[in-house]
Amino acid sequence: MSKKITILLVYVLVVCSTTFAQTTEMWQRAENDATGGRYKEAFERLRGIEQAIQANSSLSEQGKAAARYRSSLIRMNMYMKMHRSESAMEHLEKMERFANASGEEKVKNDLLYNKAIYYYTFGQTEKGNAVFKEMAAKLTASKEYDKVDKAYKMLIQGGKRSGSANMVAQAYSGYIAWKDSAAALKLADVSGALKEQIQAGEKEIAEKDSKLATRQGVIIALCVLTAVLAGALVIGALFILRLLALTRKQKKTIRQLGENIALKAKFTSNISAQMTPALRKLNVQQPEVKALLDFSDHIQTLSKLESGMGEAVETEEISLPAFCEELMSQVRGKERSGVVLNVDAPKMSASFNREYVSHILLHLLNNAVIYTPEGGHIHLDFKKRSVHKFQFLVSNTGSQIPEEKREDVFKPFLEVRDLTDGDGLGLPICQQMAIRMNGDLSIDPEFAKGTRFVLSINC
Repeated sequence: MSKKITILLVYVLVVCSTTFAQTTEMWQRAENDATGGRYKEAFERLRGIEQAIQANSSLSEQGKAAARYRSSLIRMNMYMKMHRSESAMEHLEKMERFANASGEEKVKNDLLYNKAIYYYTFGQTEKGNAVFKEMAAKLTASKEYDKVDKAYKMLIQGGKRSGSANMVAQAYSGYIAWKDSAAALKLADVSGALKEQIQAGEKEIAEKDSKLATRQGVIIALCVLTAVLAGALVIGALFILRLLALTRKQKKTIRQLGENIALKAKFTSNISAQMTPALRKLNVQQPEVKALLDFSDHIQTLSKLESGMGEAVETEEISLPAFCEELMSQVRGKERSGVVLNVDAPKMSASFNREYVSHILLHLLNNAVIYTPEGGHIHLDFKKRSVHKFQFLVSNTGSQIPEEKREDVFKPFLEVRDLTDGDGLGLPICQQMAIRMNGDLSIDPEFAKGTRFVLSINC
């Protein structure tokens, strides 16, 4: 006991007399002890630091509150590592009081971030999402996009370090959705600035026109005509120059957005690729881990397709009857009792990318097998629409996809969902493959007996 008292007294004396750099070093030692699992030493250092904070008369009440916030944060992190949720919550509540007392927005934002970490760590996903969304909204409103980006990356890395597949999945889904939203906000900012410049230019031209008209009133008819022609030439030149300048700016903006999309796809693929080896070290027999691995693979596939948009794909001449029968044979035997599988392909060949078309049609056929009731029908048909256009049609009887949801099935990351029930990326991947082939994938709105997907390819 006397040893602990001595340590506390030493901390009081040392902290009160140390420089800012030395105090920072003492905080760092406490954090290092906590990170290294030396909890006893960390708690002793924190007790000493807290005594020193109380005794330091040069610190304002706001400064003391901010310092106590940091101390409670270290304690909360240790209790979370020890899986003591009640003790961790006790210090989280203290952190909230200290953050409010400090009056610092930076501390309040950090509180929201650590609240989300707490909720995700102890499985309270909805609360974690709500808190993190509140923090992201605050930073986005103040246009601090880089801070939101950094917070999401920290959350993803924190989930990977703690082995929390749920935290990684939730953070990653939120990050992708926010990234798209941030791109739209940045575009709106750029568009707003351009509109202001255009309006200012138009106002200036209008003022010049008005002055020119006033002067023209006192000039003889011939001079008036000459002035009008000159004015028209000047205005036309200004308009053309302004239009050229605006066009250059718009082209630059579009190019930058294209580069941002490519960078986003590359970043997404890199994050997913780095995450996959770590996940494979876990028990891949667990449904959640397997679902997250599949999700990671799908994200990489989708990112590669997006980043390669505009590049030509290889094609080859393929015999249609053999190709279609081979695909149908891969799902035959999986259907419900009494379901009839039928292929209708003419004896001809067509030129297309075998890998992409096989992937799309197999995905559609497997979905048809799942959703076709007993006694139903599944059809794979080929139609030659014109010299440069043909279609593959996959139809199945049964329930229809609601009209209001037909466009949404092709959109990735539309909602946060349980990955063990599927990640919803199958059809978006098929859609991107169709676009890469200068084609499209859609749902036939006129087919009333069930659902019909139409893969159109322009050759």
